Amino acid sequence: MIKFIPLLAAALLVSCSDSPSGDSQAVAASTEAIGGQAVYLVTVENLTGGQPMTPPVIATHRKPTGLFEVGSLASFGVKEIAENGNLEPLVEALSEDKHVDEVVVAVAGDPPPVLPGQSVSIEISAERGAKYLSFASMLICTNDGFTGVDGVRLPKRVGELVEVESDGYDAGTEINTEDFADMVPPCPVLTGVPSDDPGTGMSDPALAENGVIHPHDGIEGIADLSVAIHDWTNPVARITIERVQ
Repeated sequence: MIKFIPLLAAALLVSCSDSPSGDSQAVAASTEAIGGQAVYLVTVENLTGGQPMTPPVIATHRKPTGLFEVGSLASFGVKEIAENGNLEPLVEALSEDKHVDEVVVAVAGDPPPVLPGQSVSIEISAERGAKYLSFASMLICTNDGFTGVDGVRLPKRVGELVEVESDGYDAGTEINTEDFADMVPPCPVLTGVPSDDPGTGMSDPALAENGVIHPHDGIEGIADLSVAIHDWTNPVARITIERVQ
């Protein structure tokens, strides 16, 4: 069963004038257990000091599905998340993949991005044979940075936990100008950096990099981004998966 939740970057990111405090419990979808399905509680925690993350796109699937691979070209869906915070193409691609069992978007709070030090939790199900989980989320104050995991083995027994940490990756699709003009609009607001630049949620062909996914070099402070505010050390996220049914 695939739960398709179409969410555009604009809907997710425009209402970012206020920053909530404390952790947010999940909200985007509730998963009903069906006979033969396992149900998992997935928590994604932002470990950075200054990099808000878009709501994670999470999928349970069989092994043939690969969300991303370091050293390979980013899919269009991953590119759109990494560059523009646009979740819909990846959600749609996963929903059409015969190896994917369920897709959810973990939306928390208002605004919906997962702010530094916060977390989001959501339930997702998996039928017999769907033994793996993957997720992807944009590092909002980057040109094409993201984090995620690909093909984590789901816990087998009720009450069992699996915990993994994820690093920051560069999609290799856009030059890292570190200029607010080339990044999604919520970055300055979410990190408390004043800016009159409107930003953009569209890819600029002039900045296309045509590279491959690789470990992100972090923030260099060459334009609007600040090393002190926006940089990070790996890992950038912690993912906890608990089988609850």
